[in-house]
Amino acid sequence: MFARLVRWRSVRLIGPRAIRSVARKARRPLRQLSLPAFVVAWVAGASIVHAAETQVSTAQVSGAKTDGTQATSVSGSGVTNSSGDHAVDSRLDQILASHRLRVCTTGDYKPYSFLRPDGQYEGIDIELAQSLAKSLGAKVEFVATTWPKLVDDFLARCDIAVGGVSTTLERQKRAAFSNAYMIDGKTPIARCDAVGRFQTLSDIDQPSVRVIVNPGGTNEKFAREHLMHAHIEVYPDNVTIFRQIADGKADVMVTDGSETRLQHKLNPALCPVNPDKPLQYGEKAILLPRGDVAFQAYVDQWLHLLRATGDFDKIVDAWLK
Repeated sequence: MFARLVRWRSVRLIGPRAIRSVARKARRPLRQLSLPAFVVAWVAGASIVHAAETQVSTAQVSGAKTDGTQATSVSGSGVTNSSGDHAVDSRLDQILASHRLRVCTTGDYKPYSFLRPDGQYEGIDIELAQSLAKSLGAKVEFVATTWPKLVDDFLARCDIAVGGVSTTLERQKRAAFSNAYMIDGKTPIARCDAVGRFQTLSDIDQPSVRVIVNPGGTNEKFAREHLMHAHIEVYPDNVTIFRQIADGKADVMVTDGSETRLQHKLNPALCPVNPDKPLQYGEKAILLPRGDVAFQAYVDQWLHLLRATGDFDKIVDAWLK
């Protein structure tokens, strides 16, 4: 009976070489193997098959080549080649080693990032960056940037970029994003006595309407794409731009709903227009290096835990409620 089992064709599928090897070492014919010896060979054969399959699978995932040249792959701690050497460390490893987190931010976008006259930054994203740095045992080094140069400065000088950064496909082509931490959308803001004039995009897109925008960001992009008839004025200072509306020098601005709520809080003469029904869907996230799996996974997990513990809501509510 056992001899017929050994001759069974499917035995070949689970490691005939291992079975024959056990027989050779025991110096006994294959037919005379005891059942325990056969089981040992069976398990050994399955292990060999599993190891081979794993090796092939790993080669396929990492892009390994069969022509003798080395291939590169992204590992959990950085980019590696087929010999296992680390070609580039993860940004996570670099931050842990240097104990510094370089953060690009514009400092002109309340409630996310604002540079005070005393040279200190404040805002939702500033507190988030400080929390992330603390979790890494690092100190924050803020790097000033502008919206037109945000991605360029980030790639050249920073580990992350924050400050109410909207997720866009154009930015995604050159960098990566964390999981979104806030859903937001484009919302008009105008003097409260004029809100009724700007209920829809068509109401705003009139030759007589003066739309004011800050340069280089998603606000200007939205205005250029959706307002073909209104007069668009690019105003360079994103901090004092709302004063232009309050003083009657501009009629309306289309920006993120969270910013319109804060500006109404700071200046009750300005009112959001239908902030619960934004003109365009949007998300806020942290700008990260593209292709750094380990660092991105760390940031996403830190953000998840910040939400789960309620600390994230405490930071946001302090600014928006």
